[in-house]
Amino acid sequence: MTINEAQDEVIEEFADFTDWMDKYQMLIDLGNDLEVLDEKYKTESNLIDGCQSRVWVQCDYEEGKLVFTADSDALIVKGIIALLIQVLSGHTPKEILDADLYFIEQIGLREHLSPTRSNGLLAMVKQIKAYALAYQAKEA
Repeated sequence: MTINEAQDEVIEEFADFTDWMDKYQMLIDLGNDLEVLDEKYKTESNLIDGCQSRVWVQCDYEEGKLVFTADSDALIVKGIIALLIQVLSGHTPKEILDADLYFIEQIGLREHLSPTRSNGLLAMVKQIKAYALAYQAKEA
């Protein structure tokens, strides 16, 4: 599945809900379904700068693709990182770097987050793209 196909799938899932309380519940459910991040990855180097909550993102390089695992101490934030993983994990560094993450706007996520959570979302995207850039440089 391409990144855009994954984004379209997310947009469809969120389109089923008109009430933002239901959308928040879906985010919480996504976070709860996230694969548990091994404690050994909950390190300072995996901690996202710019998030009010604590968010750890682990990136592994497997057969030319980046595979992300993550955790957060906040339920909604954990759901947000789960969404990013659903869309971006399992793709090449180039695909991730070239991706236009339009789903964030289309599901209304950015406008329904507090300014600090919105900054955290941007920090998560920035970190994922930084991993992609680092691995792309290693490939060259």
